[in-house]
Amino acid sequence: MTASKDWKYRVLDIIIAVLALIISAPVLLLIMLIIKLTDIKAPIFFKQVRIGQDEKPFEMYKFRSMVVDAEDQKQMLLGQNEMEGLMFKLKDDPRITRVGKFIRKTSLDEFPQLFNVLQGHMSVVGPRPPLPEEVVEYTKYDKLRLLVKPGCTGLWQVSGRNKLSFNEMVELDIKYIRQRSIKFNCIILMRTLRELTGKGGGM
Repeated sequence: MTASKDWKYRVLDIIIAVLALIISAPVLLLIMLIIKLTDIKAPIFFKQVRIGQDEKPFEMYKFRSMVVDAEDQKQMLLGQNEMEGLMFKLKDDPRITRVGKFIRKTSLDEFPQLFNVLQGHMSVVGPRPPLPEEVVEYTKYDKLRLLVKPGCTGLWQVSGRNKLSFNEMVELDIKYIRQRSIKFNCIILMRTLRELTGKGGGM
């Protein structure tokens, strides 16, 4: 991939992130207020170390959708994991707050990742950013999905998401990397908008 093409992706990322933050600002401010009012002492944002391009760690942002000690409780819930492979997911996760259920269902909890995009840690479109403990278990083939920046959305998210196994996710990510282009990114973004507005069936 040429530096010229990387530059085009970066410009597109910045434009989309800035526009999305400006357009959604009133809604995001309301979410911040509601989260703070539900627990005045708890943080509004959830920060978590993820692994980015070329296995470089970074701190990813989300709106807090779980109880404060959610990471500590995770160890007790590992036996209930509903995802195949290295990812962890529970459909009715008891750690999720009432507000969290809404912002997760609408994917509004992920909007703070746009700040990760502006910082250069993430792209608007790309593979899901994995946790360090997941990457430790990766095979050499699995690590191919770390050749590009992780994304706020991606081919996996609009192709079934939690219905897919870890291996299927890896295959979709590698397919995306091989076919990656400005046009392909725009197609994925359009499909993402369809999912967010309830007109699709993948997310």
